[in-house]
Amino acid sequence: MRSQKTVFILLAAALFCACKTRPAVVEVFEEPALPAQGHKGPVFSVAFSPDGSMFASGSGDTTIKLWDTKTGREINTFKGHTAWVNSIAFSPDGKQLVSSGSYDNKVKLWDVETGALIRTFSVSLVPIPGMVTSVTFSPDGKQILSSYSDSIVRIWETASGRELRTFAGQLGMITSAAFNPNNGKQIIFLDQSDNIGKFAATIKYIDTSTGKDVKTFPRYKESLYSISFSPDGNLILFGSGDGNIKICDAVSGKELKTLTGHTGWINSVCFSHDGSQIVSGSGSEDNTVKLWDTATGMEIRTFSGHTSWVISVAVSPDSKQIISGSRDTSIKQWDAKTGELIRTIELQK
Repeated sequence: MRSQKTVFILLAAALFCACKTRPAVVEVFEEPALPAQGHKGPVFSVAFSPDGSMFASGSGDTTIKLWDTKTGREINTFKGHTAWVNSIAFSPDGKQLVSSGSYDNKVKLWDVETGALIRTFSVSLVPIPGMVTSVTFSPDGKQILSSYSDSIVRIWETASGRELRTFAGQLGMITSAAFNPNNGKQIIFLDQSDNIGKFAATIKYIDTSTGKDVKTFPRYKESLYSISFSPDGNLILFGSGDGNIKICDAVSGKELKTLTGHTGWINSVCFSHDGSQIVSGSGSEDNTVKLWDTATGMEIRTFSGHTSWVISVAVSPDSKQIISGSRDTSIKQWDAKTGELIRTIELQK
C-alpha cells in the first residue's frame, strides 16, 4: 500500500504531464508487453532448474510460480502454503521442487511437471516449532534439509517424508543451511541471536552421521543471512549484516577473502556452477545485485534496478543469466556477461 505522500506525488506528476503541450504526432515502438502476471507480494526466493530451462519463485503472496527462462512466460502456479514462501529449491534431477512456508511451519514437496503436491513435511510438536527459514536438497536428492527459527535443523527422507535427524544450534535462529555437495554427509548452517540489538552469530559445520562438529568457527558480531558451499565443497561463502561477504576454507575454517562493495546487508549469496564467480543481493538502501570473481575477490559488475531490497539471487547452470527477487515484488532477469536487463516480471501497476 502506498503512503498518502506517495499517492499525492503520483497524482501531481500526472496532472503536470497532462498540462504539458503535446506534439502533433507521437510514434512509440515497443515490444509487446507480457500479459499481467507476477507476484502480489515480495519475492523471497528464486531458483533455476538444473537444465536452466525454467526458474521458480516463492513469494509473500503464499504462492510459488514456475517460469520459462527463454520467454519469461508463467508456466504454473503452486498453491498450498498459508504463509509467505521464503525458500525454494529444485531437486537435482529437476523433477521435484521443495518449498518452505515460514509461519505455516510446513515444508512441501511438489511435482514440477504437474504442479501437484506430493507431500507435506511437518512436525507434530506442542508448542508448534519455529518458522521454517530455509530448505534444500541433498546432492543425491534423497534427503531434504530444513532450518527453523527456534534453532533447529532437520533432515527428512524425500521419498517417505520421514524425519531422519535433528540438530540444534546454540544461539537462536537458524537463518540458512546447506549440504556439502561432495558427499551430502556434512551440513553447514548459520546460527544467530539478537539480544536487544546485540548480534551474535556463528557457523555450525556438522557431520550428520555422528552429530559432531567438523570445524569450529569464530563468533561474529553481525547478523548472518545466507550461506553456501562452492560446487567442489572446498569453500564456504556467507553474507553478513555489515554488507561484507566472506569466503572461508571448508577444511581449515580460515577466512580467505572478504568481498566489500555493498552498502546494505547481504540477503543472498551463491556460487556460479563452476565456482569461478559469486553473485550477491543486498538490502537496506543498496538494493543491488553484484557479480564477483571468486579467485581474486574483485567485483566484476553491479546490476541496479530494483526499488527495494534484493532478497534472493540465483545463477543459471550455464552462468549466462542471473535472476533476482525483491521486496518490490518483481523478478529481474539479467545478462551476466553484459549486465543488461533481459526482462522484469511483475504485476501490471
